[in-house]
Amino acid sequence: MDSTPPSKSIFILSGQSNMAGRGGVHSRKWDTIIPTECEPHPSILRFSASSSWDTAVEPLHADIDVSKACGVGPGMPFATALLPHLPPGSTIGLVPCAVGGTAIKEWERGEKLYEEMVRRSKEVAGEGEIKAVLWFQGESDSLSDDAASVYKMKMEQLIRNLREDLQLPSLPFIQWRRRGVARRDIRHTLHREKKP
Repeated sequence: MDSTPPSKSIFILSGQSNMAGRGGVHSRKWDTIIPTECEPHPSILRFSASSSWDTAVEPLHADIDVSKACGVGPGMPFATALLPHLPPGSTIGLVPCAVGGTAIKEWERGEKLYEEMVRRSKEVAGEGEIKAVLWFQGESDSLSDDAASVYKMKMEQLIRNLREDLQLPSLPFIQWRRRGVARRDIRHTLHREKKP
């Protein structure tokens, strides 16, 4: 029987503010309240900005999205929910890359955020298996019709580029969507209601 412990199941956390974590942030300060599903676990690790694996502790993006206050995001609840479904002794590695207020064009190949995500992903690739990219972004692109109209095309290109650059042609992307109505839909609704 093979007693080799399973390698890390690695997830890249990317996108903008909701992935970076704004839960519990009020008036640009985090209230430090950590929900039960976000509590640290020795089998859930975080790849820091200084390239070390540490026990994952909220806020996960504190040293990545440094220009804004970070709080609770979806990374820890995801890992906490997934861990019981993995083989005993498994470890989950979270790689924060999200930066608040960013548009999809800032995640194009050649742009700083994209290249940093690729660099960090390659840095951890030999320490486990990159299972998926968790993506939560789009609010910045909902503010104009032009940006919203090309979002799908740019998102599909991002997926193709990252799969190619990481040499993972089937890398899954798990894309979060906020509940409720997008800002551009609200603006369109208001515009329609103003018509005589």
